[in-house]
Amino acid sequence: MKKMFQTAAAIFMAVITTVSVNAQKPSPDLLTPTNHALVLIDHESQMAFPVKSISIDELRNNSALVAGGSKIFNVPTLVTTVAEKSFSGPLFPEITTFYPASSTKIIDRTTMNAWEDVNAHKVITGFGKKKLVIAGLWTSVCIVGPVLSAISEGYDVYVITDASADLSKEAHEVAIQRMIKAGATPITATQYVLELQRDWARSSTYGPVTDLFKKYGGAYGIGIQYAHEMLKH
Repeated sequence: MKKMFQTAAAIFMAVITTVSVNAQKPSPDLLTPTNHALVLIDHESQMAFPVKSISIDELRNNSALVAGGSKIFNVPTLVTTVAEKSFSGPLFPEITTFYPASSTKIIDRTTMNAWEDVNAHKVITGFGKKKLVIAGLWTSVCIVGPVLSAISEGYDVYVITDASADLSKEAHEVAIQRMIKAGATPITATQYVLELQRDWARSSTYGPVTDLFKKYGGAYGIGIQYAHEMLKH
């Protein structure tokens, strides 16, 4: 009987230990600063003028959160434009604040699908990451193209839906549905940054991340500012 109780106790402890260990192991589907590369596509003025799926203010702030978050966490990032000098115009200042042309190799293209551009494709595949996070303009054209192409080559692709936009809500939503059907995972700009931070005890990035949200995070950023101010009293 004593041996039976000892065996039962051992099994119980093994189960508890297994549960405890598993509880500490995050899903491999979560993004980390080192398991993915970011591709920012065509956040340019001419591309933004006709956008109707989101307000321009929100789009710019969300783009800043993504660009700033990737910079804070040193995520391998490609910034690419289409016909910058001849048609689409300059990048959003919210992008160049974190990725200035003076220190960033920005790839300009003629093709709407960045995956079909030799130079862009070389950089993206050269990152050596099987997870790609993609955002840009327009969702139904310059985002659908590389997303579907990358998925077809075996990549896990995440699309930041609120740092992407289109000519209408329908165009944006139909494009998102098409990408999801092909296997893409939709996320948001705030979700992206917070998923990389994951733990507020990570002090090296706590300050930069909360400062980023204070500047570009809308109501959430105001809440952080309020909390920090009240903690002084």
